[in-house]
Amino acid sequence: MNYILTLFIPFLGTTLGSAMVFLLKEKLDDKIQKAMLGFASGVMVAASCWSLIIPSIDMSVELGKLAFFPAAVGLLLGFFFLLGLDFLIPHLHVNSEKPEGLQNTNISRTMMLLFAVTLHNIPEGMAVGVIFASFMNGNSLITLASVFALCIGIAIQNIPEGAIISLPLKNEGNSKFKSFVYGSLSGIVEPIAAIITIWLINLIEPLLPYFLAFAAGAMLYVVVEELIPEASEGEHSNIATIGFALGFIIMMILDVALG
Repeated sequence: MNYILTLFIPFLGTTLGSAMVFLLKEKLDDKIQKAMLGFASGVMVAASCWSLIIPSIDMSVELGKLAFFPAAVGLLLGFFFLLGLDFLIPHLHVNSEKPEGLQNTNISRTMMLLFAVTLHNIPEGMAVGVIFASFMNGNSLITLASVFALCIGIAIQNIPEGAIISLPLKNEGNSKFKSFVYGSLSGIVEPIAAIITIWLINLIEPLLPYFLAFAAGAMLYVVVEELIPEASEGEHSNIATIGFALGFIIMMILDVALG
């Protein structure tokens, strides 16, 4: 069996979500969007804990009381890596009028919306790549079921993300088909990031615990910097909180039951 196809499972979730542009005439209701953002946050936090940080610490038990060190260093590096991308790449978040990152007037609103989603998807792709590499390198702490659990969990939360990006793209004046294609392609960065991560780990396998935590730090940055603030704006933030709880629990169940 060609396990490499599992790397494209999250991309499938983004594609399915982007197809919502053919079914919905207007933008998502604010309450639904908040629930989706909260759900995505919950999935990413749970995946960071169970699939990445805990295995990183478990792989470092030979360090004794310093077993936390690779995880702590990796988390910090992941945070600062995304902070750097956030600062350098011009992007525009949904429901926002002010672009972030380095300003470039030659970049359209459509492209800046896509760049914002790409920033979200990079750490998810890295997470899939690092856990896949762990399995392929024969690490006893990571099973094929663990890989599937993470891929399925990210794919589930990518479905609402795909819808959240494709519908605003249509509202920017793009056709439904073009919005679907752009929304779908925003997720292609995930398998690309996964493949690059696998390649890097194969070159420097001893750094695997650091890579696991690095991916977790990058995902947590996205949650804290972007998803939770967007979900908490305005009224009905409690809906996002409920979505977070559901996303966290579902990802935890997937990881424990399948892992």
